[in-house]
Amino acid sequence: MEKGATRPGAVVDHWDGMDAPALRAFLRTAAKLWLAHDGLWFQAVEKRHGMDAAMDADRDAWYRFSPAEARRIMEHLGIEPGGGLHALEEALRYRLYSHLNEQEAQWLAPGHLVFRMKTCRVQAARERRGLPDFPCQRVGIVEYARFAETIDPRIRARCIHCPPDPRTDKAVCAWEFTLKEEK
Repeated sequence: MEKGATRPGAVVDHWDGMDAPALRAFLRTAAKLWLAHDGLWFQAVEKRHGMDAAMDADRDAWYRFSPAEARRIMEHLGIEPGGGLHALEEALRYRLYSHLNEQEAQWLAPGHLVFRMKTCRVQAARERRGLPDFPCQRVGIVEYARFAETIDPRIRARCIHCPPDPRTDKAVCAWEFTLKEEK
């Protein structure tokens, strides 16, 4: 085998030679590509089957993707299941969105976490094109609830506002997370 060649089927780690800033930059690029694919997939379904079918398919996809993303983040960070709202706050920092959108988490009281997406790449692109906000609330409800309950089944998610709702607190969307009381 030639020097530098790999055997068929071998996994090669091309990232070993990259420094931290280069890896972060590529991670941001990868997140952009992921989001672009999500949007193109949605548009293809919408074109063939209409907006309602595209929204239903998107909701179904997020129903499965959100727990997968949460589990992978938990594995990578060593977050144990059942870690409550502090574990959720940590995991939210590592979602793919975190590389593209400005977000914040705020504790209103013990057991009461509010998460805000202050900027959203999808909504900003629509705004630049003169389009109304994408009405993502019915997908977001599934996305955030499934992500949170994967971190800890006691966590409950509630939409404070999300398009098509108007922006009320200088954030594109806001979500409230509480820990269900044990009886």
